[in-house]
Amino acid sequence: MFVSDCLAVNEKNHLTIGGVDATEIARQYGTPLYVMDEGQIRKNCRAFTSSMRRNYGENGLVLFASKAFCCKEMCRICADEGMGMDVVSGGEMYTAKSVGFPMDKICFHGNNKSPRELEMAVEFGVGRIVVDNLEELDRLETIAAQHGRTACILLRIKPGVEAHTHEFIRTGQIDSKFGFALQTGEADAAVRHAIALEHICLKGFHCHIGSQIFDMEPFDEAARIVLEFASRMRSETGYVMQELNLGGGFGIRYTESDNPPRLDQYMDSVGACLHECCKTLGFPVPFIYIEPGRAIVADAGITLYTVGTVKTIPSVRTYVGIDGGMFDNPRYILYQAAYEAVCANRAGDPRDAVVTIAGKCCESGDLIQEHTHIQPVQPDDLIAVLCTGAYNYSMASNYNRNCRPPVVFVRDGETRVVIRGETYDDLLRADI
Repeated sequence: MFVSDCLAVNEKNHLTIGGVDATEIARQYGTPLYVMDEGQIRKNCRAFTSSMRRNYGENGLVLFASKAFCCKEMCRICADEGMGMDVVSGGEMYTAKSVGFPMDKICFHGNNKSPRELEMAVEFGVGRIVVDNLEELDRLETIAAQHGRTACILLRIKPGVEAHTHEFIRTGQIDSKFGFALQTGEADAAVRHAIALEHICLKGFHCHIGSQIFDMEPFDEAARIVLEFASRMRSETGYVMQELNLGGGFGIRYTESDNPPRLDQYMDSVGACLHECCKTLGFPVPFIYIEPGRAIVADAGITLYTVGTVKTIPSVRTYVGIDGGMFDNPRYILYQAAYEAVCANRAGDPRDAVVTIAGKCCESGDLIQEHTHIQPVQPDDLIAVLCTGAYNYSMASNYNRNCRPPVVFVRDGETRVVIRGETYDDLLRADI
C-alpha cells in the first residue's frame, strides 16, 4: 500500500511508522517534524552488509554516505552495524569523531577540501582520503609531511559513464566538478604523481556515477572501466591497485511507479562483474567499498506537517498550505524530486484529491509536490510526506528565519528525540 515497508494503517485509520501512530507522534512533538524508523534503517544497513559479505567475505566494507543524514545517533548506528562512513566535510568528520566512531573506517571526500579539513583528516587518523585534484594531492603531501605521517588515499576517477538520473546528481561523466578524467590523461598523470610522493600511499581508486540510479548496467560498466584502467597502470607503472571504491547512488522507491532492484541485488550484480573482469584481466580482486546513503535512510523517514489553509483556484489547482516548506525540504525546488503524501489521520481512505502542497516560505516556488494525489484534506489535518529520510534534514536551512524541525526516532514502539528542534534563540546564537 505504501512505498516503504515501515508504514501501515492502524485500526483508527491513522498512518503508523514503525508501529507507532503518526498522529500521536505529532501530538507529542508538534509539526513540522521529521520521524524515522530505526528498525528500517538497521534493516537497510544489514541488506548491504550481508550482500558485501556474501560477495567478498571480509574483503569489503560498506560506508554510509553521511551527507544523506548526519547526526550523532546515525554515527552510533553505523558503528553498531559494523559499517564505515563516507564524510564530505570537516563538520561530518567532527560529528563522527564526537561519538568515538573508528576513524580508520572513514573515507573523506570532497572536490575542494580546505587545508584545515585536510589537517583534521590527518590529525584524526582518517582511514582514506579520496583525492580529487593535483593541487589537493600536493597540499596533502605537505600536511602529512608536517605531521610526520603517511596519508592513505584513493584517487577519484571519472569513468565517463552516463547515469540515467537528473543532471544535477550525475557525477561520473567528463563534464563534472569531481575527480580525474580518464579521457584526457588526467587520471594517468595523477597516478604517476601520487606514487612518487614520499608521504602519500596510493591505495586505489574511487568512482561515483550519480544518484537515484535504478539500472545495474552503469555500475557494472563503471567497475569494468576502472579495473581496465588499473590493469593498464600496472603494466605501465608497476602500481597495483589494492582497493576500489564503487561509490553509491543506489535508487530507492519514492513513488509507486518506481521499481528499483532490491538493495542486495546491486552488490550481487556488481560483484559478479568484478570477479569476472578481474579473472579476465589476470588482476587480483581488490578490497571493495560501496557508499549507500539514500538507500539506507530515505525510506525510513517521513515528515509530518499540519495543514493551515486550503485554497482552490477554479480550473487551475488547489493549494494545500502546510507549516513547513523549502526550509525543511528543498529537494522539490532544487530538482523536482518526486514524493508521495498521505493524510495521516485518514491514511486508509482513497487518495482521490489532486492538490499542490505549498510551503510557508515567501517564495512562489516553495512547493513540496505539485498535482499530487492525496486524501481530501482540510485545515488542521496532518499530512505525511513519505521517504524523506535522506537529504531533507541534511539540506534544511533557516530561510525566512524558520527553525529547523526536530528529528524523532521510533524503535520498538517507543519514540525519542535524536536532534532537538531549533528555537528562536538558536537563530540568534551566532548574531553579534
